[in-house]
Amino acid sequence: MKSCLIVDDSRVVRKVAGRIIQDLKFETREAGDGAEALDACRASMPDAILLDWSMPVMNGLDFIRALRREHEGRKPVVVFCSTENDAEHIGEAMRSGANEFIMKPFDADIIESKFAEVGLI
Repeated sequence: MKSCLIVDDSRVVRKVAGRIIQDLKFETREAGDGAEALDACRASMPDAILLDWSMPVMNGLDFIRALRREHEGRKPVVVFCSTENDAEHIGEAMRSGANEFIMKPFDADIIESKFAEVGLI
């Protein structure tokens, strides 16, 4: 079974995304900020990461830059998920190592289509 790490400072967003991603037959783990997510990746690198932009401690952009420098840090497919949806933010996320970008609010169809686009399902 593939695994997905859901990284968001909102517990509600993590739970909603978790249900959607579990329905896609993924095992899920959660992290409330980028530093916690980096620790989780070091313990066990996931196949996919659904990543929020704005978080305390370490934001999504700093996390993805750190992740991509880790051993096996290129392995996970990273889907940024944010309310920051202008071209500048999307471009910066993609240049930093994101594979795809979705806007909040999202639903099951959006996550499923993006996971399909990047070859996760």
